[in-house]
Parts: sequence; structure tokens; C-alpha cells
Amino acid sequence: VPYMAAAGELKTKPVQHSVKELRTVGIAPDIILCRTDRFLPKQVKAKIALYCNVDEDAVITAKDVESIYEVPLILNKEGLDEKITQVLNIWTGRPNLRPWEDIVQRATNPEREVSIAMVGKYVDLRESYKSLNEALYHAGFAHRARVRIEYLDSEKLEDPSVLERVDGVLVPHGFGARGAEGKIAAVRFAREHRVPFLGICFGMQMAVIEYARNVAGLAGANSREVDPETPHPVIDLLPEQR
Repeated sequence: VPYMAAAGELKTKPVQHSVKELRTVGIAPDIILCRTDRFLPKQVKAKIALYCNVDEDAVITAKDVESIYEVPLILNKEGLDEKITQVLNIWTGRPNLRPWEDIVQRATNPEREVSIAMVGKYVDLRESYKSLNEALYHAGFAHRARVRIEYLDSEKLEDPSVLERVDGVLVPHGFGARGAEGKIAAVRFAREHRVPFLGICFGMQMAVIEYARNVAGLAGANSREVDPETPHPVIDLLPEQR
């Protein structure tokens, strides 16, 4: 439901047209969620209900929010959960949304900020690290902190001293030789400067290689995946895996 600033009004025609198209293929909605940037007033909901042949309380504002964790609170405020139970003819107790409210409060009103460097080779495609991003944000919620992720391309990490400005370093999953040395350089900087570090999967392997080279004195240590001719294959397939 777009808001036309020049006219100062919400336009319901797109909703009406969409529902009309659905009906032509035999789909009749029971509930309509209207994506919009503001709560729909009663008269707009009534108009949509009339022209789309649904109950007025079945027209739900799906309002844009600052945090995705606000969505359940908004939909509950709009009565969506109660309407669904009516349509499905089921019964349930009133939802306890206090945990959701707490998450939203922590997400939108953090007490401090933490910066984490994500050193990988897919940083231009940040969705590649979606699960890690969300895990970091959730860790921030637990500590009432906003997590700011700084993405660093391991292929271009020539000077790891840029990591001085972050509170922690995460080297994520990946495979192959491309960008591996940049990851190892980041691991070394974190170890030598006592920066909190987490290596996941390939990132953990890079930590093993860095330690083998620079602490255990195994020059040229590597993973056979990266260097099949390495003199010290500290990461390798087990014999029974071959």
C-alpha cells in the first residue's frame, strides 16, 4: 500500500488489483497483509476489506520496521495471530511476547558498540556469511551491544595492522588457495596482539597452519588442499578418508 506524498494519501488500488488477479486463478484470500511504511487507518482497512471481500479485521498492516525482530510485535498488535486461530478454528492461550520485547529493546537501544572484522574472500557477497552475521548480532543482543561487522577481503589484506581498530577477528569458512595467506596473516596478527579470534571451519585450519609455521617452527606448513607439496601437511585427509 504505497503512500503518495504529493497527494497525501495511501493508495489501495495495487492491493485490489493483486487480489483480483489471485481470484482469476481460483485463490481467495482469508487474510491480507499490507506491506506499508505506516499503520493503515480504519477507513483504509475498511475500503480494502470491501473491495477484496474479506473481513475488516483480516486486513493487517505489515509495517516496515527498524529491526526484523519487531515484526511479531507489530503483527500481534494488528491481531494477526488471533485472526489466524479464528480462520483455522483452533484455540490457544494468549502469547507471551515479553522475550520478543526484550530482544527488540536490546536491538534498538544497545548500551555499547563492538566491531568485529570478518576476514574472508566472499566479502563482496555478504549473504555468503548470513548465518555468521546473524550469530554475531545475536551475541550482541545477549550483551546489550550493537555489533558492527567490518568486512575485509583476505585477498587484498596486505597490512594486517588495520585489525588494530577492531575488537575481534573472525575468519569464516571457505576453501582453496585464493585468499588463504591473507587469512593466515590476520590470524597471526590476532594471536600476537591478543585480539579475540574465532576461526570457523577453513578459518580454524588457517589458525592451525599459522601456529605451526610461526610458533612450532614448521616452515612451509600448510594444508594439502592449498599446497599439495607442503613439507608439513598439518591439515590433511586421514588415511581412511583417501
